[in-house]
Amino acid sequence: MGGQLEFRTVTIEKPDEVNFILGQSHFIKTVEDIYEAVSGSVPGAKFGLAFCESSGDCLVRIEGNDEELKAMARDNALAIGAGHSFILFLRDCFPINVLNAVKNIQEVCTVYCATANPAEVIIAESALGRGIMGVIDGVKPKGVEGPDGVAWRVGLLRTFGYKRG
Repeated sequence: MGGQLEFRTVTIEKPDEVNFILGQSHFIKTVEDIYEAVSGSVPGAKFGLAFCESSGDCLVRIEGNDEELKAMARDNALAIGAGHSFILFLRDCFPINVLNAVKNIQEVCTVYCATANPAEVIIAESALGRGIMGVIDGVKPKGVEGPDGVAWRVGLLRTFGYKRG
């Protein structure tokens, strides 16, 4: 058995301020469960979700409460095209606000990334289908944090309300 295997990258298309979570699941129930996890974690959060079904009808299943984010999820899911993958776009909340709720969904197998950064998904394609090999999340480091960077980081966390003092 075996055959050709091709690798390529898919760039996630989104506005800079929109965050996303990319993962893999194993069951169509994921669509409703992620919807409930997000809406139950952050009231007022806007989101769009797409799930690539990899058996049966093999459709992209879409949910969410924001039409723009749902369309963004649909388009990116179609570009990735990897079976049982999901992509969740978020506005008015950060991934940290919903990430544990998503990871604790019993059918979620893997979370590849949660970011607002420019990102590329590394895809492998065979005769059977496509799989996600990994994610390139943002740019490579440009140096090491110094005292000014520490002060900026600590201030930012306090601005967002993640730390006190």
